[in-house]
Amino acid sequence: MGIQGYSAAERLERLPISGYHRLIFIIIALAFFFDSMDLAMMTFLLGSIKAEFGLSTAQAGLLASSSFFGMVLGASLSGMLADRFGRKPVFQWSIVLWGLASYLCSTAQTIEMLTLFRILLGIGMGMEFPIAQSMLSELIPAKGRGRYIALMDGFWPIGFVAAGILSYFLLPIVGWRDIFLVLAVPAVFVLAIRFIIPESPRWLEQAGHHDAADKVLLRIEERVRASLNRLDLPQPIRLPRIAIHPVTFFSAFRELWSPLYRQRTMMIWSVWFFALLGFYGLTSWLSALLQQSGFAVTQSVYYTVLISLGGIPGFLMAAWLVERWGRKPVCIVTLLGGGIMAFFYGQSAVFGGNVSLLIGSGLLMQFFLFGMWAVLYTYTPELYPTSARATGSGFASAIGRIGSLLGPVVTGMVFPITGQGGVFALGAMCFAIAAAVVWLFGMETRGKTLEELSEVVAG
Repeated sequence: MGIQGYSAAERLERLPISGYHRLIFIIIALAFFFDSMDLAMMTFLLGSIKAEFGLSTAQAGLLASSSFFGMVLGASLSGMLADRFGRKPVFQWSIVLWGLASYLCSTAQTIEMLTLFRILLGIGMGMEFPIAQSMLSELIPAKGRGRYIALMDGFWPIGFVAAGILSYFLLPIVGWRDIFLVLAVPAVFVLAIRFIIPESPRWLEQAGHHDAADKVLLRIEERVRASLNRLDLPQPIRLPRIAIHPVTFFSAFRELWSPLYRQRTMMIWSVWFFALLGFYGLTSWLSALLQQSGFAVTQSVYYTVLISLGGIPGFLMAAWLVERWGRKPVCIVTLLGGGIMAFFYGQSAVFGGNVSLLIGSGLLMQFFLFGMWAVLYTYTPELYPTSARATGSGFASAIGRIGSLLGPVVTGMVFPITGQGGVFALGAMCFAIAAAVVWLFGMETRGKTLEELSEVVAG
């Protein structure tokens, strides 16, 4: 319980959105941005690495998938660690790990070492994503929670575009090793996180650290007052009281499968799996389809980056709509829209690689799919209580990364049989299945506090 008998949630939810909230958002979103750059960079550097080490197509594919394997491990572990030991330390160490791993990638002298370092990089990135979701969802009041988390996810397509631009200008000059070295530098943001980003008061209270939660809340309230240049804050409003119980390393995972959360877990795991199976199965073929349509490699990189620009208005639109329409309808619309546009993108090959159809459908496909990402990152942490929020987000992400690993493999098996049109039709079907799961089993979370969504009140 906090000062005057109010809980951490009641004190956080009554705060107006301020410059302090936006500062927290910017720091977390920048970490997300640099993670995105590191992951996306392999799309643009793989050709140079393949040539230097003399890799076969199979070896190059294994290297490209290694980060996703690491992300499965990182996402699975980080959620349980964060629910047991706190959000802030796990978030800090995830950034240190991917920064160190990016540096090690620049030193790799064999393909085996490079693959190992990319796995380590993936572990760091896999750890960071679900923790970022949980931290923002627990620090931003309900009235702005969806918008800010959706905007955070928008730093993903911006990071992809930035990776393409960086490689386009630097790769001919410095080579792929120095690019990995440059990407290691942003890990210094961990210093800013240590001094500016607070531990989640919700987590501290749930873990029984009431005095620590009160101290963090007092600092947050002071920063909000200073940011708004006002002495008073709104009076807290009573919220449902969540049952507090000790969190162990495995208790959070068991809670995901308790009667209250079992359907939510099955729903969100299915959506993440099919959405990422389709997304990464298709994005692995974006450049290849352009090259097979007669474009040079440099042109294919340019058009791939151009198509990715469609994701920027996509996540901005999703960030607005999740607070107007709600999470569930926006998730369904973006999945279906992405599936339809993916089908037309694949059919462009049937029409002789028509450039207008290729670029137009590609832009709209990324518009919807990055909108889908924004909704998923907003929706997932809202489905679970504080005691299992990071674990729920982490395992949903991990299941999705299994889809990421399988996507390129499945498309590689389907392509010789059905051609490019069949590959993208299969991706469209994956998005349609995910949309159907949300429509049938999803719940709406817009405008509700995390405590109201947990539904477990203290007796």
